[in-house]
Amino acid sequence: MIEGKIGSGNRQIGDRFKYLKKSISEYSKIKEEIKTGLMDSDRIQKQKNKIMEYLGATDGQWDDYKWQMKNRFTDEESIGAILGLDEEEKIKIKRVGERYRYAVSPYYLSLIDPGNDMCPIKRQAIPSIMELDDKGELDPMDEEGWSPVELVTRRYPDRLIIKVTNICGMYCRFCQRRRMIGECDSHETKEKIAGAIRYVKDNAEIRDVLITGGDAFLLSDSTIEWLLKELRKIRHVEIIRFGSRTPVTLPQRITDELVSILKKYHPVYVNTHFNHPMEISCESKAACEKLADAGIPLGNQMVLLKGINNNKFVVRKLNQSLLAIRVKPYYIFHPKTVRGTSHFWVSFETGMEIIESLRGRTSGLAIPTYIVNGANGLGKTPLLPNYLLYIGRDKAVLRNWDGVIFSSENKR
Repeated sequence: MIEGKIGSGNRQIGDRFKYLKKSISEYSKIKEEIKTGLMDSDRIQKQKNKIMEYLGATDGQWDDYKWQMKNRFTDEESIGAILGLDEEEKIKIKRVGERYRYAVSPYYLSLIDPGNDMCPIKRQAIPSIMELDDKGELDPMDEEGWSPVELVTRRYPDRLIIKVTNICGMYCRFCQRRRMIGECDSHETKEKIAGAIRYVKDNAEIRDVLITGGDAFLLSDSTIEWLLKELRKIRHVEIIRFGSRTPVTLPQRITDELVSILKKYHPVYVNTHFNHPMEISCESKAACEKLADAGIPLGNQMVLLKGINNNKFVVRKLNQSLLAIRVKPYYIFHPKTVRGTSHFWVSFETGMEIIESLRGRTSGLAIPTYIVNGANGLGKTPLLPNYLLYIGRDKAVLRNWDGVIFSSENKR
């Protein structure tokens, strides 16, 4: 058995605390360089002013999510005008747009740093010529194959998802459902959604329903309330969840009216989708806090993406900043092999290094589960560093977050 480091009784008490400080000294030096949107609010405000002037918008219009949706940027010329793109860049966007649709809310566009070609917000929102690489599949999760009725995907015994729309505030360039975006925005009809609800009602083992899309919060308030009311009539439905990136890409959607509807049907959970600290702005913070104040638990599902967050310190800063706005880091998703997204793919070793770097160096609340989705709909599989080295009848041998190996009695 190897002992030593901080776990050793030979280390003096004062040395232990010096060692603890040293163990995060590298992050302490760099963390202020990893900016959140809150830290970069002056630059974002300038971009906001530029976009508002370009669109002839008032503050009231900017704060209206319906105005934001109507004024999404959907062509290379308007995006080029805001970001200062040259003709070659605009031609590339046009080429990609001929195959894959794009749309960016004015709000999310304001987060982009035009002076940074590798801006993590830009990479998520603006089409890249690399999307024309045909590696991958359109439906690697085989959602269609796991659909017992229209709109429903069911992979697990006690829960399922209902896809209610193909509309989003911003079409992410790594989206797993880009095949559903199509050329036109459309919500599913109430008749189709009612059919999905009947399936839930007819299968008494379903206790957890996730409403997603597209973005579930882009349904109208009245439709959301109708949907919640219908699900709450089903006695065996215990939990209702919404999957929504609107707190990140369209925070204006989190209105007082929406929140008042959601809180009537507790327990309601919301999982959102921050991928980089720069997405935590004054407006996204306010949206999350409004939901949290209504007693709605918030979780974050980050997708691990090359060039955006495949860095252990970026993820640590993101997760700690999320906790400060009352969002619990829930999952890190290994990127799915969706066609046209290969430039975002990373290795499993990268994900494991990030998870390993969090344990012991930040609070457990800031440590999500690293998930790989099995191909063809085999479901979520967690990947964990190996802390259990040996287990026998009388003892187990383990290692701690800092690599110290120790034994523990295996009592029976």
